[in-house]
Amino acid sequence: MKLFLREQRPLIFVYIAQLLIVTLIYWLDGFRNMEVSIYACLISGCLLLGYLVFRYTANRSFYTRLEQPHASPEPFQGEFSGVPSQTPLAEALQQVLRSQFRSYTTDLQNYKHKIESHLQFINQWAHQMKTPISVIHLILQKKDDPDSTAIGDELDRLKKGLDLVLHTARLDTFERDFYVETLQLEAIVRSAASEQKRLFIRRRIFPSIEVEPSISVTSDEKWLSFVLSQLITNAVRYTASERGKLYFKGYRQGQEVVLEIRDEGIGIPASDLPRVFDPYFTGENGRRYQESTGMGLYLVKQICSKLGHDLSIESTVGEGTTVRIIFHCS
Repeated sequence: MKLFLREQRPLIFVYIAQLLIVTLIYWLDGFRNMEVSIYACLISGCLLLGYLVFRYTANRSFYTRLEQPHASPEPFQGEFSGVPSQTPLAEALQQVLRSQFRSYTTDLQNYKHKIESHLQFINQWAHQMKTPISVIHLILQKKDDPDSTAIGDELDRLKKGLDLVLHTARLDTFERDFYVETLQLEAIVRSAASEQKRLFIRRRIFPSIEVEPSISVTSDEKWLSFVLSQLITNAVRYTASERGKLYFKGYRQGQEVVLEIRDEGIGIPASDLPRVFDPYFTGENGRRYQESTGMGLYLVKQICSKLGHDLSIESTVGEGTTVRIIFHCS
């Protein structure tokens, strides 16, 4: 109604001005019968009011829809679709909007199909690359020379990169690829640390695990293991000194279970902490360590959010970083 009145405001002003001018002309011409003038104004006003009522009634659905632009993504659908507009302008506008909407949805579906095809290709490619990596690992197990050890280290880095690509591609379809179950937290932590043993050995860092064996959490084993592997990789990568330690501590806190992962690394500057979970953000440390992609902590945050776990981080430059995964227990 407000939109209709705003649109008709110029017409009402012009009508009033025209009525006053005509009345003034008759007055200057010597016509002094005010009763006739008032009667004529009333009749003319009734005609104008009838015209406005007709216009609003004929286009009520049109104006109501314009006042609710976000009611439906498709033009003039829902409760307004059954009331056709009775004016050529409104009908023409509806036709334009419908045509644009059809074009928009067609383009959207095409882009969606391209993205899905691209993600499917990435998944297939990453899986195919894992096979030769596994074969090379088996070959290297029979050798113990420095060159083979260096190749094995590079293969570990390549495998982590492929895992990062796979989990990034699967993040949008997370709901199709997770299974929630009750897990022993200590077993998950020890398994994740064991998978990174080559990294620990290469950097001469010792994992210290203090998790009560009785603690269990509800989560997805595969996704949680990936989260831990990313946190371990980050912690080891930014630990400059050798013979350091990486501490895993699990404990109950009221109705929650907390898993702390604390390193003795270089720490994160306070100015970078609010943005460490942003995608592709590497910060000051990322400029010093060229291996940083800025996607590890972003994926950790996104996965924990989808699993229903809280994530917090605190750090002191020169002392280390502590990441806490908080599991909510029912």
